[in-house]
Amino acid sequence: MSNRKKHQLLSYFIAIVWLVNGLLCKVLHLVPRHQEIVARILNTDRPGLLTILIGFSEIGMAAWILSRAWTRTNAIIQILVIATMNTLEVLLAPDLLLWGRMNAIFAGLFIFIIYYNEFRLNKNLVL
Repeated sequence: MSNRKKHQLLSYFIAIVWLVNGLLCKVLHLVPRHQEIVARILNTDRPGLLTILIGFSEIGMAAWILSRAWTRTNAIIQILVIATMNTLEVLLAPDLLLWGRMNAIFAGLFIFIIYYNEFRLNKNLVL
């Protein structure tokens, strides 16, 4: 498989992760644990609207990925957001995470996939 095809497939995968987490988990509230995490981290007893806004931001990230605009900036922002979000979750709400503190491993893997996709596979591609 060519690097171009790998890059395209990984980009779709990354966008789907953002879309699923934003739309299904937060906006449609199919995973109530996300709202509990927002409540704990932001220290609020009314996390509903904030969770929905975060969800729409994640949907926006998926759209940005699919747009192929400013891909390097997009990748850097994704990496920073994931690292920040997961650090806060592991420190402030590890009991609410699907895999507890092990979530950090999955976050690190996702960060690596984003890095590899943009800064290795996309390195010599002209899109």
